[in-house]
Amino acid sequence: MKTSDFYYDLPQEYIAQTPIEPRDHSRMMVLHRDSDDIEHKHFYDIIDYLDEGDTLIVNDSRVIPARIYGYKEDTGAKIEFLLLKQLDGLRWETLVKPGKKAKIGTRFIFGDGLLTAEVVDIVDDGNRIVELHSEENISPYITEKLEDQERYQTVYSHELGSAAAPTAGLHFTNELLDRIRAKGVNIGYVTLHVGLGTFRPVKVDDVTKHKMHSEHYEVPAETAELIKATKAAGKRVIAVGTTSCRTLESVAATGEIRACDGFTDIFIYPGFEFKVLDGLITNFHLPESTLIMLVSAFYGYDKTMKAYEIAVKEKYRFFSFGDCMAIL
Repeated sequence: MKTSDFYYDLPQEYIAQTPIEPRDHSRMMVLHRDSDDIEHKHFYDIIDYLDEGDTLIVNDSRVIPARIYGYKEDTGAKIEFLLLKQLDGLRWETLVKPGKKAKIGTRFIFGDGLLTAEVVDIVDDGNRIVELHSEENISPYITEKLEDQERYQTVYSHELGSAAAPTAGLHFTNELLDRIRAKGVNIGYVTLHVGLGTFRPVKVDDVTKHKMHSEHYEVPAETAELIKATKAAGKRVIAVGTTSCRTLESVAATGEIRACDGFTDIFIYPGFEFKVLDGLITNFHLPESTLIMLVSAFYGYDKTMKAYEIAVKEKYRFFSFGDCMAIL
């Protein structure tokens, strides 16, 4: 398949700049794999589509004030940035180590050139104000300042390590999770730390030639046992987000689901044979991205592209703070 096969036309105004309040009031497109029926609901309706004994797998990674490592553009000297607070757009207050290398006007390079930063000011305590730039559109879609930084964390986030949120989980509230548990639905936790590479675009024409970035994951013993018990009972394992999906399928590719940790660069695109997933909850993704390719692998290419066409027509909100689809 060609990368261009996964293109769709998305009006800029459909990119969500701010989160919906409450979290679970975002819209949800429900896609039924058995009947091909499509329903338009809200996320709080998800409980109606879950059965007693089903298991939701969520990614409990927590976004840290991102620590990124790079080098000074002119000398190649190594540098460490701790992004402390977003000020506006792509400007951040940043702790730089070593600080003496970060004078105003100095430029730094991160992630094999995926991201650059320029020091534009120095505040009283010595922290630097930097402006981030990316030739490859690393997270440029959200340009408005987020007043409550916790809105870019899932309510169940726990394990520090991600540079970006596993956004499918942003729709859950603690109250909704309590109702889901009360219905007899299990919730299992995995960890996959989302890296800057998740924003890397697919540059090759042939999808199969794309090289995925590597991310660290962990599956605890209780989650592994829960998944095996769910499968044995004939119930469904539903991944919340592409990160949870990639974690489960990475482990399953090495044999049975078990407690383990490691790094994965698994690339899921049409033709992939899923060994664990029975359902997927995910946001609407960027055209020609590895994420829409993963969705196409699970739901089917033609049906996925049709669903995106409908989402645009129905004016769903896209990307991190946008609406979602439940493929069941």
